[in-house]
Amino acid sequence: QVQLVESGGGLVQPGGSLRLSCAASGTDFSVHAMGWYRQAPGKQRELIAAITAGGNTDYVDSVKGRFTISRDNARKTVTLQMNMLKPEDAAVYYCNIASGSTRWSWGQGTQVTVSS
Repeated sequence: QVQLVESGGGLVQPGGSLRLSCAASGTDFSVHAMGWYRQAPGKQRELIAAITAGGNTDYVDSVKGRFTISRDNARKTVTLQMNMLKPEDAAVYYCNIASGSTRWSWGQGTQVTVSS
């Protein structure tokens, strides 16, 4: 049973930064492309950043240049550094597999609120 635990969210002012972490347990983490997803109220969950097993990264245009995804295969963690946050970045953030059709059970996510 794979368990994903996201952390690091909180309340931040526009222009601020947050660093999200995701810890995976019970899986061969290193072979999977991993991603960060977010779901805002009333919207579908969307993949916003991904990193392959080899470390190649990709981002949706709305976060490109502001967010950075990274991974530590030895620790089975994925990190999302978020800078220059905007009110529209407010959402619950999740991590999971980023390619193919397989997804592990979703974690509880971590809430990001951007407000002055």
